[in-house]
Amino acid sequence: MSSSRQGPLLLGVRHHGPGSARTVRAALDAARPAAVLIEGPPEGDELLALAADPGMRPPVALLAHAADDPGRAAFWPLAEFSPEWVAIRWAQQAGVPVRFMDLPAAHTLAAEGDADRADPDAVRVDPLAVLAETAGYDDPERWWEDAVEHRGAEEADALGAFEALGEAMGALREAYGDGGHRRDLVREAYMRQRMRAARREFGDTYAVVCGAWHVPALRAKTTVAADKALLSGLPKVKVATTWVPWTHRRLARAGGYGAGITSPGWYAHLFAAQDRPVERWLTKVAGLLREEDRQVSSAHVIEAVRLAQTLAAMRGRPLPGLTETLEAVRAVMCDGSDIPLALIEDRLVVGDVLGEVPDGAPVVPLQRDLTRQQRSLRLKAEAQERELELDLRKDTDAAKSLLLHRLGLLGIEWGRATASRGSTGTFRETWRLRWDPELSVRIAEAGIWGTTVLAAATAKAEADAAGADELGEVTALAERCLLAGLSEALPAVLRALADRAALDTDVARLAKALPALARSLRYGDVRGTDATALGTVAAGLAERICVALPSACAVGLDADAAAELRGHVDGVHGAVGLLADTAQGLAERWSAVLRTLAGRDTVPGVIRGRAARLLLDEGRLPAEETARLMGLALSPAAAPADAAGWIEGFAGGGSGGGALLVHDERLLGLIDAWLVGVPEGAFTDVLPLLRRTFGAYEAGVKRMLGELVRRGPAGPGGGGGGAGAGAGAGAGVGAGGWGGEGFGPELDLVRADAVVPLVRMLLAG
Repeated sequence: MSSSRQGPLLLGVRHHGPGSARTVRAALDAARPAAVLIEGPPEGDELLALAADPGMRPPVALLAHAADDPGRAAFWPLAEFSPEWVAIRWAQQAGVPVRFMDLPAAHTLAAEGDADRADPDAVRVDPLAVLAETAGYDDPERWWEDAVEHRGAEEADALGAFEALGEAMGALREAYGDGGHRRDLVREAYMRQRMRAARREFGDTYAVVCGAWHVPALRAKTTVAADKALLSGLPKVKVATTWVPWTHRRLARAGGYGAGITSPGWYAHLFAAQDRPVERWLTKVAGLLREEDRQVSSAHVIEAVRLAQTLAAMRGRPLPGLTETLEAVRAVMCDGSDIPLALIEDRLVVGDVLGEVPDGAPVVPLQRDLTRQQRSLRLKAEAQERELELDLRKDTDAAKSLLLHRLGLLGIEWGRATASRGSTGTFRETWRLRWDPELSVRIAEAGIWGTTVLAAATAKAEADAAGADELGEVTALAERCLLAGLSEALPAVLRALADRAALDTDVARLAKALPALARSLRYGDVRGTDATALGTVAAGLAERICVALPSACAVGLDADAAAELRGHVDGVHGAVGLLADTAQGLAERWSAVLRTLAGRDTVPGVIRGRAARLLLDEGRLPAEETARLMGLALSPAAAPADAAGWIEGFAGGGSGGGALLVHDERLLGLIDAWLVGVPEGAFTDVLPLLRRTFGAYEAGVKRMLGELVRRGPAGPGGGGGGAGAGAGAGAGVGAGGWGGEGFGPELDLVRADAVVPLVRMLLAG
């Protein structure tokens, strides 16, 4: 280091700036310091040697978490183009000591944000914004690119650049003060303490790499006593540290990282490109667009380069920046469309690069077991979301499913189960996988439950069962245990399930819980899990529902409560179908309950109609009896709202009701005749319900129903026209109704035409 320089070499940088990174490297080459101090927690000093490991590939992050509370954690991310990473690697290659110098994580994590409290009258200045405005820029990012990222990094001017930036920050702090943020003051006091220790060991021949804002404070003449006063009494916790993989997406500001950047992919390209960065970047863009089957040629690349350079020249910029290149891409390669441009911004400007950490990095035992299983099952952690199709009849796929379900139970949401395409079989599963760096914290948190994924998931399930308050929580947990193959946890979960089911008297909660138990039995069969005990609990729950449901439905219910119970009836019906083989006589008892619900006039119409439909679909209700029940429900004595509810329950679009009415014109005629007789005021009230019922039908079904109504087929009474005949009048028009006397000579076409718009709305949805 030059003997003419007073004090250590202070290199004020912008975190994750490729221009800063290049200039730092040039400055270190010029000064050749005897040691390097880096902004970061000192607890990471022992891990710095891993930065030289061939298995370490940025982006990575130093993770520190409280030993007794892994969820209390902090990250210090580093990319290949981060000045701090460049300084670390320079020191290792030069064979000089490198250390972290920021406030220890033990204090940072213990403070839980108290140190960030600021003087309410203070205003925190954005130094880049002020410098950009002073230079005549309205965009700090653009100013930084022009002033730093696009300039050269020759050794001759590297030191001068840092001197100038330090002076600018000094002027800013003199004008605006420190912003009143106590945490900055405390951090800077600790940094000065570390610098004093380095001076005792190396003299002034060491370098400091830190955020540019801190440089004036580190140069300031302060006393040891003053710094100790700032640091006294700080709370402290025991912490553990390690390296974890990071992603470019998490470096972006949109990812929530405080010191993030807007374009990590672009910055990585600028750092890696030795020459012609714009040409190389636009070639990457062309390659991506070709992968998406867009016609992009070399001529497009050449024209985009020319346009970007022209835009930069017009704006007085030394080189085209990201703004100019994207504008050129949009105009030349995307035909002015923002859709392919959004893809470029997502894949290239931000990117999904995921770093790697060597096996030698310290991890909790749970992480080591997970890593072993990932390798064994060839499940690679990737930052970009991908779809994984599993066939549970294959041993390897079944093992992958168990692992993902166990991780989900532990709160480690690496995979998200989605609906399988092209198959409804229980032996198929579809997952969407995406590895997020924060999962490393979740793994550390889950480490309290066990040293392996299986042991941790089992212990967590048992604890969740003991702490669950509601029946629904335990039934969902039982289902997840079977999906995850946690046979050792099932006894504890089933005991909790039986206890809560015995005490719960709310039939709605019982009915809500039963489908999950039935599905669990089905999943247990697929995975070869012994679920006999679960079947016993489910059968007992079904018996209680059969006893309690009719009286629960007969109580005065409002429309919302009736609709909720109708949904529970559907759920129980499906569950009974799954349990019929294991619970003898259950199907017959459930059919008796449905007959009771269908025939009891005190039950809300939507439930009566649904019960009748379920019996009809099961072949347990003759067509004549179905027509009789519909006739009673739609009689003139019935309240229009209740009758409309019956229609919704019976012919709701999600249950194939449209196809049923198409093929059974007698039932369609009954509905049409009822519609004819609904008073005008009541019709307005029931119209939303009817629209919801018929609007859910498929377009083809609605067209066929419209044709049938227009034709007016003959019904039991013979006769012609039927409601809606003539000029496409639609349902609900005519004196005789469907299959009655038909239209006579006195048909009033004006009145018939008046309802056409309304009926079209009803049938078209």
